[in-house]
Amino acid sequence: MIGPNGAGKTTFFNVLTHKLKADNGKVLLCGEDITGLSIHEINRRGISRAFQIVNIFPRLTVFESLLGVLITAHKRNLNMFSRAKNHADIRQEAFSILEAVGLGERANVIAGTLAHGDKRRLDIAIALASRPKVMLLDEPTAGMSAEETVAMTELIRRVRDEQRVTILFTEHDMNVVFAIAERIVVLHQGRLIADGKPEVVRDNKNVIEAYLGGASVTSG
Repeated sequence: MIGPNGAGKTTFFNVLTHKLKADNGKVLLCGEDITGLSIHEINRRGISRAFQIVNIFPRLTVFESLLGVLITAHKRNLNMFSRAKNHADIRQEAFSILEAVGLGERANVIAGTLAHGDKRRLDIAIALASRPKVMLLDEPTAGMSAEETVAMTELIRRVRDEQRVTILFTEHDMNVVFAIAERIVVLHQGRLIADGKPEVVRDNKNVIEAYLGGASVTSG
């Protein structure tokens, strides 16, 4: 999902997850109306979210950060956290997710000391821990170097393919958008102005005019 600053992208995410209440209309997930559900229930139904500002536990290790989320996802008693070493299934799942996002070798590092790109990876790992059907990523490459951006682009593609998760993401970097997206929707001033395959949206006159003031939308 792309659009100029203020187009309504984050607001749209907030409505999907019920952080903001919809004025009208419905939010459907696999045909189920989830419009009035709480944030917690929407997450349990299968929508998770990684934020533009990373949402991690800075004083815990990378492994502990994910372990706590998995204990909740498995509906285990949180008082069991100190004895989580006895739960081999959860520990194995945590390690598997960390491996999937490229943090397997950093499991014992304090989360708050990670580089920005690795914090984003951990945020995605936390979002994956609830076993989502749909994962929302809000500008996943924001603030990253060129090298980190390439690595994050590859990670998103790999998570989509290997974890079989539908990913809806907002992004300003057109190289990232056209490298990953199978479908692009474009918002402008809260309205949907385009929806389709990347090559179709790229040449859409309304998108060119609204998004770049007349300059063509390009990648590369």
